[in-house]
Amino acid sequence: MQKRLLGKSGLEVSALGLGCMGMSSGYGPAAGKAEMVKLMRAAVELGVTFFDTAEVYGPFANEELVGEALAPLRDKVVIATKFGFGINYQTGERTGGLDSRPEHIRQVAEASLKRLRTDVIDLFYQHRVDPAVPIEDVAGAVKDLIAEGKVRHFGLSEAGVGTIRRAHAVQPVTALQSEYSLWYRGPEAEVLPVLEELGIGFVPFSPLGAGFLTGKIDQTTQFDSSDFRRIVPRFTPDALAANMALVDLLRDVAQRKKAAPAQIALAWLLAQKPWIVPIPGTTKRHRLEENLGAVSVELTADDLNDINQAAAKIPLQGARLPESALVMTGR
Repeated sequence: MQKRLLGKSGLEVSALGLGCMGMSSGYGPAAGKAEMVKLMRAAVELGVTFFDTAEVYGPFANEELVGEALAPLRDKVVIATKFGFGINYQTGERTGGLDSRPEHIRQVAEASLKRLRTDVIDLFYQHRVDPAVPIEDVAGAVKDLIAEGKVRHFGLSEAGVGTIRRAHAVQPVTALQSEYSLWYRGPEAEVLPVLEELGIGFVPFSPLGAGFLTGKIDQTTQFDSSDFRRIVPRFTPDALAANMALVDLLRDVAQRKKAAPAQIALAWLLAQKPWIVPIPGTTKRHRLEENLGAVSVELTADDLNDINQAAAKIPLQGARLPESALVMTGR
């Protein structure tokens, strides 16, 4: 497995990480615990060193799962988790709001350390920007945790360029995690240039468009009642039908390259910048192996130009998130 540095921070990780959210929530019923422990340990054997979780996934269940799976392999992996969503700690349910008060950040860190069975969080992201708390206070709180040895690196998720600059001035930001793929290219206009300027790494989530770019989803797909894609505009049947042209493009390139559409989508991301580390998620061993095969797919400059030119002619339909979630991004 190839390695990459997240910006100028010195944090080295595998070129592809593993997003663990879907093992516990988001995409339907949780997968079997023993099976997911086995999958994460297999990922380490295959060269993955970067694992992504969050307090809110479950809530709590995903951190506990990651902690159990990786505890015997702790010295071989980098674990990223997140703070910032309001959670009712009595019921274990999300409150629907945000909470990045410094005292809450510390509370989350202490609890996450226990669930992850570790004495340090490698990368601690603010999950969404909290407009009620100055980002300088957030960065300062994480800076204190870094000074105490409880956190190694500070990250932001779905933050806008103004917030990134202000946070970075207080505590250097190691990585930004935001959605980015051939299906959603929003970060290209403003965010990527600022990350390059400041030496910050980029961790795209949903690099396969929440499964769409694998070619396994179409307008006839039925999602489970607990699958968040049921309420996402771009996953309505009409939008899926319109957006299939992008999957067809990936299939055409994949056929030429003797690869899978998912591998082309990931290889395209890896080719954008050397400090980009996508974190595709899966609950299946064969999909894990397929995704990791993307690091061996070479897209030439001509390949990339052809993909970009063809993709530019496809009018994509549907927002990437419901309106209630979009308002919390890009702040």
